[in-house]
Amino acid sequence: MKRGKKYLEKEKDIDKSRPYSPQEAISWILDHHYAKFDESVDININLGVDPRKADQIVRGALILPNGTGKIPKVLVFAQGEKAKEAENAGADYTGGEELVDKISGGWLDFEVCIATPDMMKHVGKIGKILGPRKMMPNPKSGTVTFEIEKAVKEARGGRLEYRTDKNGVIHSTIGRVSFEQGKLLENYLYFMDAILKARPSSAKGKYIKSLYLSSTMGPSIKVDPSASLKMEVA
Repeated sequence: MKRGKKYLEKEKDIDKSRPYSPQEAISWILDHHYAKFDESVDININLGVDPRKADQIVRGALILPNGTGKIPKVLVFAQGEKAKEAENAGADYTGGEELVDKISGGWLDFEVCIATPDMMKHVGKIGKILGPRKMMPNPKSGTVTFEIEKAVKEARGGRLEYRTDKNGVIHSTIGRVSFEQGKLLENYLYFMDAILKARPSSAKGKYIKSLYLSSTMGPSIKVDPSASLKMEVA
């Protein structure tokens, strides 16, 4: 991949002879981001799991203590009172089979999908569209539920879903470059705690093989996953 001049200039400032502490990495990102928009601060974790085995897929959902800095567009598959509940909770789009048809036609102006259980027989028809985009509603992640109000508010409040990809890597975000350093550190610690608790019992050997932080447009910084944040966050 060809990198731009600014990216390459910033990359030269990274000390690649050692991993950074989380605090150092976040501080570096906040001091060196260069895009004109509010970049996200992203995290990439390479786990020592075999994602080909169902019992070693690491997945879950959480709400970062300081949010993600972005309110996603939420679509809810529901009818009747549950559709009204979704609208009152702040959903951007609500509907049933007509939304399935619209998505089948190529419309994808949303980031989060939620569905009531009775609607999944229709939503399943667009699984091949939503699945690869990681937007397919799923009971395990709390997006197939009759508790629509709760699900919508959590999604708008920065609820994150994470899952290992085919290479055993988790890609997510811990906030934006407009956040204060302390808030990014707190989000990082919360996210890492969730990943550690999600370790499959069948996973052997080193669990976190590598960990990197970066801004949307900036270079990746290798982070020491064992570095404690207790004193830094306090």
